[in-house]
Amino acid sequence: MPSAPMVIFRKELKDALRSRLFLFLVGGLCAIAVLSLVVASAAFRAKVVDYQSYVQELKQAGIAAVPPPQFFPLQMLRATIEYLEIVGAIVAIVIGYGLAAKEKNRGTLRLIYSRPISGSAVVRGKLLALAVIWVAVIAVLGVVLVASIRIVGGTGLTSLELTKLVITLALSWVYLFIWSALSFGLASRTKQLSTALIAGLVLWLGFVLIIPQIGDTMDPDNHVPGGLFKSFQITSKAEEVAIMGHFSGFETARNLIEETSISKQFERPSFAYLGAKDKYNQKSLGYIWHDMWPKIRWLLLGAGLATALALAQTRKRILGRGLA
Repeated sequence: MPSAPMVIFRKELKDALRSRLFLFLVGGLCAIAVLSLVVASAAFRAKVVDYQSYVQELKQAGIAAVPPPQFFPLQMLRATIEYLEIVGAIVAIVIGYGLAAKEKNRGTLRLIYSRPISGSAVVRGKLLALAVIWVAVIAVLGVVLVASIRIVGGTGLTSLELTKLVITLALSWVYLFIWSALSFGLASRTKQLSTALIAGLVLWLGFVLIIPQIGDTMDPDNHVPGGLFKSFQITSKAEEVAIMGHFSGFETARNLIEETSISKQFERPSFAYLGAKDKYNQKSLGYIWHDMWPKIRWLLLGAGLATALALAQTRKRILGRGLA
């Protein structure tokens, strides 16, 4: 006979597959990811056309042609990560909220608690369901992305690129689970469900939009096309370090602001593995891991804290708040 958490787990999986809202949200997330890939591919093709036109002009002028733009398929996924970071977090909040809200709205907690089952078993079963649901969603998204790169980008992925994509998808799973577990914990704790949803959206607004925007605004490189140092024709890394040494206090403050955003802890290692920045493009897994481990560690800590918040709501009195 299955244990109480497994009974709740199976029930949640069946509910998710039957929920039109859940399927719509997941389908929309995959559609946005594919659309971003199509746009990125079209932008690269436009760059190639411009390059070919430029080469023809150079030939007519008797000037040697410059190297063609290089195509790195994983770089096309940069916008996909940004959509997961922003839109995916909202979807995760709604799914986590719904996991607690549906029981309170339907009054089914009374029926569940009429059986010999503990509040802890309910929470553990629901969290396990959340984890498996997001594994399934990320797996589907991964298959869709690989197929889209083949169809839209016209190329496949090497074994190293595929490994980097899998790691990026794993980071995406952690990030989305954080928001779902946090939302579930809030909805379980509060008496008014609307309060939990508003609290989740306020946290999303602060940590996904406002704090990262403050950090980006404080970065002078984001206000100069091509970067601040390139605009002054400074190409030496030693010169850059020497100049930034005079602004160490400002740079430390900016980094501290960005470090408080869980979305930045997800975005930076994801961009590194996708090679979105030249510093990490075509680099080994060990090199990227060594550089990005502090970010990944904070992301994992966030997952632990969100899970702890949800697991703390194990008393029937708390879980039953707001029942009609």
